[in-house]
Amino acid sequence: MSWERAWVESRNDPLKFANGVLGVPMPGEPKNARGIEPLEPWQVKVFEAIRDGHLRISVRSGHGVSKTATLSIIILWFLLTRTDVKIPVIAGSQDQLAQTTWAEISFWARHLPEPLRDQIEVQAERVVVKAFPDEAFAVARTASKDNPAALQGFHSKNLCVIVDEASSVSDEAYEVGQGALSTPGALAILMGNPNKASGFFYRTHTDLRDRWWTLKVSSEEVPRARHHIDDIVKAYGRDSNTFRVRVSGDFPVADDETLISLELAEAAVGRNVEPMSVMPVWSLDPARMGVDRSALCKRRGNVVLEPTKVFQQRDTMTLAGLIVREYDDTPVDDRPHEICIDSIGIGAGVYDRLEELGLPVRAVNVSESPSIDGRYMRLRDELWDKARQWFEARNCVLPKDDALISELVAVKYGFTSAGKLKVESKDELKKRGFRSPDLADAFVMSFAADDRQRHLKDRHRRTPQRSGSPWAA
Repeated sequence: MSWERAWVESRNDPLKFANGVLGVPMPGEPKNARGIEPLEPWQVKVFEAIRDGHLRISVRSGHGVSKTATLSIIILWFLLTRTDVKIPVIAGSQDQLAQTTWAEISFWARHLPEPLRDQIEVQAERVVVKAFPDEAFAVARTASKDNPAALQGFHSKNLCVIVDEASSVSDEAYEVGQGALSTPGALAILMGNPNKASGFFYRTHTDLRDRWWTLKVSSEEVPRARHHIDDIVKAYGRDSNTFRVRVSGDFPVADDETLISLELAEAAVGRNVEPMSVMPVWSLDPARMGVDRSALCKRRGNVVLEPTKVFQQRDTMTLAGLIVREYDDTPVDDRPHEICIDSIGIGAGVYDRLEELGLPVRAVNVSESPSIDGRYMRLRDELWDKARQWFEARNCVLPKDDALISELVAVKYGFTSAGKLKVESKDELKKRGFRSPDLADAFVMSFAADDRQRHLKDRHRRTPQRSGSPWAA
C-alpha cells in the first residue's frame, strides 16, 4: 500500500498511520531501511484502542519503553488527518516538554513523507499546519499546582489532549481541564511512570479505571528498555519502590491504608490457576431505587466465574424475579450451594421471596458481630479481610472487570483504639467523592459462605413456581 493511500485511510487508525505513512515496522519485523525499530506490542494495543473508539486512555510504564515516541506519533497523526485541530501537550515541567517531547516530535516529523513534512512546521513550542497555523496546531503547556490553567480555553471541533509524564501534573490542572474534555469526541491520552500512589493519574488506574482504557507496561516486556534493569536491581533491589516504578510500571507501595492493593487485584486478572473442586457461591448486594446498584457476584472457590452483573432501578420483587431467572437459566451442575444476600433494608424482602420460592439463600447481616472476636469491628470488616487474604494467596483469578477492581482498590481501612480492624463504610467513601462500592461489596459477601466440596448428588434442584406475575416468570 502506498503512503498516500495509508494516509487517506488512517483518519481513525493511528496504527495505519504509524506503519503505512511513517513506515514503522510491525512487531517481529526487522528495522526498516532508515534504522527505525519495529513497534512494540504495547504500542499496537494503544493505537488499536484509539482506532476502536476509546476516548480516554491512560498508560503507566517503566522507563525506556518508548512512551514519548508513541505520543509523538499520535500527535502527528491527529494533526495531519483532520482540519480545525487543537492538541494541548501537557507536562509538569518545561524541560520535559522542550528536551524530550518536542525533540521526539521533531524526530518523527523528519520521517514523514516529504509532501506531508512540508505541510507542517515544528516550532519551539508549537507544531502548526502551515496553511492554517491558528486553526490546526499542537502546543506545549506546562501544568503545575501554581499554574493549573494549562488546559484552560481549548475548544475545537477536533481536540486531543496529550499528557506526558502524567504523574507530575497537578490535580488542579486536571480539574481545570475538565472543561476542555467536555468537548464531544475529545480524545485524552495520559502516559507516564507511576511515580506516586495518589492523584488523578493514579485514580485512572484505580477507582476511575472503568471509565478509562488502561494499560501497564513493564520494562521487562520491552527488549530495548532492559538495559537499565540490572542497575536498578543492584542499587535498590527488586522489592523496592524504585524497581516497581522504574521497571515494573507499578505504583509505589501506598501508605494510604488501602486494604486491597491495585497490584494484587490486577495480578489476579486472567491468571492461570487450577480451579478448586468446590461448588459455586453467589452473592447479592441489593440496592434501593436510585443511583446505587444491585450487584450479583458468582465465585467458585478461587475463581470468579464472570464479570459482576449489575441491576439498576429495580424494586424488590423485580430484583427477586431477575435472580430467579438467573438461577433457572443456570445448568443444574453449576448452580450455587448458597446465595448470600445482604439482608439489611431492601435485601430482607429479596431474601424472603427467594426463600419462599425454594432457592438456597442465606441472609447475611454485615453489621453483625464477626465470627472471630477481638479482631474485627463487625462482620463486614471480617469479610473484606477474607477477600484480601484471597488475593494475597495469589492462587485466584478474576475476569476482566474494571468496575469491580476500581471499587476494590478504593476502600481503606483503619484500627479502633481496641486494635480491631475497621473497613471504610459506604458513607465514608461517598464523602471522599467515590460512589458506593456495590460491586465490591457483592464480591466480598461471597466469603460469608464456606467452600463446599463438589458432589453432584448434593446439587440443589428447585421446581420453579409459576404465577401470573412477570418477576416470577
